[in-house]
Amino acid sequence: MGWAALPTLPMRMSDLIHRQILPLGHRPKLMQLQQVGKVFEGSVTALHDMSLAVHEGDFISLLGPSGCGKSTALRLVAGLSTPTAGRIQWEGGKGAGDLGVVFQEPTLMPWATVAENVFLPFRLRGKSLAAVKGEIDEALSLVGLSGFAGSYPRELSGGMKMRVSIARALVTNPRLILMDEPFAALDEITRHKLNTDLLALRERIGCTVIFVTHSVFESVFLSDRIIVMAARPGRVIEEVTVTAPYPRDEVFRTSPDYAAHCQVASLALRRAMGEAA
Repeated sequence: MGWAALPTLPMRMSDLIHRQILPLGHRPKLMQLQQVGKVFEGSVTALHDMSLAVHEGDFISLLGPSGCGKSTALRLVAGLSTPTAGRIQWEGGKGAGDLGVVFQEPTLMPWATVAENVFLPFRLRGKSLAAVKGEIDEALSLVGLSGFAGSYPRELSGGMKMRVSIARALVTNPRLILMDEPFAALDEITRHKLNTDLLALRERIGCTVIFVTHSVFESVFLSDRIIVMAARPGRVIEEVTVTAPYPRDEVFRTSPDYAAHCQVASLALRRAMGEAA
């Protein structure tokens, strides 16, 4: 079952995490990067002078070639690395549960059940599995895996494993979800399905997402803001706004509007790659 097919459930977690998505230009600011830079080993500039404001309800794709600093920027926002220059500022400050992260690989513990994997963020905060069982069950329902709480990762398909990873990222009701090429290793049919289901989930709970991708087509389908980046050094070249309304589905993928936005994003990416040459 896809997430888009799920009924609206009277669940504690879905009530808790639902946020209204306002139109672009009317969303309150969530966090921002201010002239952020990152230099490795004293000489390799992975990211240079990056400024980006993130608003509640944004779906932002970081689009660009390898080496342009997309994943570095995500790691800095996640707190897995610290900027060499500039700063990252959260509106109202940043708390322990404000961030969920989905990596390119599902990074599941093979010896743990699906429920135990989703439980991990709570475990790190000293909570018991019994105390948060309801939240775990509800997160799994949101991603269409309510019947798999007792399964192990080896029993799941690649797409199902990624759904578990997404459930783990959203179970604490984060203000922002970071996704680092989560569907890149999947076949095209599964990738398209998870793209569609991710947008259905966003529509339902109003989450804010920063999504790293190499794909123009994926960025246009998912995003309302595309940040186009160039390499050497990693930096922002321009921003493309996707004005197509949500929800988006397979009809949108074959529409002239989608093709037009893909052309705009593709040209921006070509300019960025020319800047890096």
